[in-house]
Amino acid sequence: MREIVVISGKGGTGKTTLCASLAALAHREGLNPVLCDLDVDVPDLHIIFNPRMEQEQPFISGNTAVIDEAACTQCGRCLELCQFGAVHLKDGVFHIGALDCEGCGVCHRLCPAGAIEFPERHCGTWYLSRTRFGTFVHAQLEPGQENSGRLVGLLKQKAREIAAAENGGLILCDGSPGIGCPVISSLSGATLAVAVVEPTPSGRHDFERVADLCGHFRIPIAVIINKADLNGDEARAIEEQAARRGHALAGRLPFSPLVTEAMIRGEALTERDSPLASELERIWRRIRAMADKPARRANINTL
Repeated sequence: MREIVVISGKGGTGKTTLCASLAALAHREGLNPVLCDLDVDVPDLHIIFNPRMEQEQPFISGNTAVIDEAACTQCGRCLELCQFGAVHLKDGVFHIGALDCEGCGVCHRLCPAGAIEFPERHCGTWYLSRTRFGTFVHAQLEPGQENSGRLVGLLKQKAREIAAAENGGLILCDGSPGIGCPVISSLSGATLAVAVVEPTPSGRHDFERVADLCGHFRIPIAVIINKADLNGDEARAIEEQAARRGHALAGRLPFSPLVTEAMIRGEALTERDSPLASELERIWRRIRAMADKPARRANINTL
């Protein structure tokens, strides 16, 4: 089973737009793709997919301490023990800030009066939906929650289970931006990473970081330079950078008002014929060919 993850060094590079376009092409070719939005902090692939939700499940991860005011003796032991500043005293009453609590459980275990409860934490919701392009697994993490990597791992597990059950040969994921925990979780077990890069100095720097991360996990990279015509010199520099590191260039995409027009319609770029759609089809063929190659060790030598 092939697992392709679209990533970028930062948000706003066109990662989600590209992923939706590839999803439409994969569906058109009869690949029966399982689609997955792994940007659980700020998911937006559903805006284009317009999914029909079939399952909704809570995401429970970790615990949060809560003081039972009726049982509390106001001894202040919890305030002494907490190393995260989560315990507050206001008007003579102790309480624990839900967003401050790290869920370590020390106050719960060592409260002399046993007045601190430790319920499981509801961190978000994940969904199983159907779209015009295939089965879709997605989620929404609650504001302020920090377990995005674990939720990403859960979504990938569900996507693999669905792909196995539905005889799907492809999992296509819209990964999280950056190089943090959710990105590492997004890349886990991937066949190929598709890196969307902008032709700017900061874009080159962002690409270096994601290339190092993929290299660490020995995941091959297909590079797409988006809005390449806005800065030809930087686009060429990124091509050279990718070549030095042993990464293949899947293609260049121009800046185009068609992107905004497709967004307004709630469509993928490849749902209508256009020169941009034709270029995306060529890029998709290259990506498929790269994903079919045996796994190789990426070159992670410093530049």
